[in-house]
Amino acid sequence: MNDPAIRVDTTSQAPPYEQIRTQLAALIRTGRLTEGERLPTVRQLAADLGLAPGTVARAYRELEAAELIRTRRGAGTRVAALPSEPHPHDADQLTTLARDFTSTARALGADAEDILTAVRDALSPGLASSSATSEAERVAPRRPSRRRKSQT
Repeated sequence: MNDPAIRVDTTSQAPPYEQIRTQLAALIRTGRLTEGERLPTVRQLAADLGLAPGTVARAYRELEAAELIRTRRGAGTRVAALPSEPHPHDADQLTTLARDFTSTARALGADAEDILTAVRDALSPGLASSSATSEAERVAPRRPSRRRKSQT
């Protein structure tokens, strides 16, 4: 795992072990972490994230229970083969993630339409951002720009 891409938000309502579990599960399910790829040790990831080893160990235990990783003495912790049946999503977890995203976006100054546009763009990465924005503006116009236009 060269680029960990794991981040823990201490202001999130989700506990740190859950954030780690969710992010690693997403990396595995999307193929960014492939079968057989070695994960950092519990101690190493805990040190990298500034967390207690028990926090990372709990995330790893839950990932093992979900059969997404496997740990063997001497071989370390590695990504397991993806299960053949699709994984059902957790509605409560999805709600928490949406709440966290929304509160972070609002802190950046985004309004509801900005947030919805960002979600639409994320769901449809093949579409050009400007076309998604144009469609959103046709449905619900954005608030006026704060920049003044120069008069010439």
